[in-house]
Amino acid sequence: MKICVLIKQVASEDSPLLLNEDKLTLKTDSINFVSNEPDTYALEEALQLKEKNDATVTVCTLGPESSRQVLKDALAKGADNGIFISDDGIDTSSPLSIAKTISAALSNDTYDLILSGLQSNDIGFSQVGLLVAEYLNTSHASLVMGTEIINDKSDIKVKLELENGWFQWSELSLPSSLTIQSGINSPRYATLKGIMSVKNKEVKEYTKNDLAISEDNGYSVVEKFTPLKSKETTTIQGSADEISNQLVDVLKNKLRIVS
Repeated sequence: MKICVLIKQVASEDSPLLLNEDKLTLKTDSINFVSNEPDTYALEEALQLKEKNDATVTVCTLGPESSRQVLKDALAKGADNGIFISDDGIDTSSPLSIAKTISAALSNDTYDLILSGLQSNDIGFSQVGLLVAEYLNTSHASLVMGTEIINDKSDIKVKLELENGWFQWSELSLPSSLTIQSGINSPRYATLKGIMSVKNKEVKEYTKNDLAISEDNGYSVVEKFTPLKSKETTTIQGSADEISNQLVDVLKNKLRIVS
């Protein structure tokens, strides 16, 4: 059984996000890059399925040269091999283009299961896993909170998160692409033995040109900007009657929550 996990490199939550003059890309000098947190849950789920079903786990990432580190982290945790797709323009790529590129790379092999985090912490479109399922013609489920391989590894049983704390179990035929909800498990740490084994694990490398991907015209990034602060704090002073009158004026004429 072959499992592939999609992992993205993102900026850590405490990294300062400063735009370059092109208003499209971020200054990377002061950014601490890490693995996308939702994807770490997908990796852990894949590793647990590997231990239960004698599977192999491949990790795949698309991005600039620095993205190699997220592959190394995943390989150190127990993944068997990796796929690195070089793309310096990922910051301005659409989910459709990203999914098309990843699907082309994965089509060179046959995977029974493709896992990814529900969304990326930087963009958060939650579309790549679904689009990969469409391009590779697999079944798909989202908001997955549990997995179980059944029927001699021909199907998978998934626990789906619904609204108001409800869950639903469904069965899908393999191959399948699943987007994993955060909290499904507890991601493991890499061991010293795992870190030392990384150099002996194979990583296939591609570029967009290698995969002959045609660019889509349905989406483009025109400009990125830092949101402007639109709220302000006003101190109301005066006597009790004056303060009361001013508050009524704000509630009635500015906020319009009383008439």
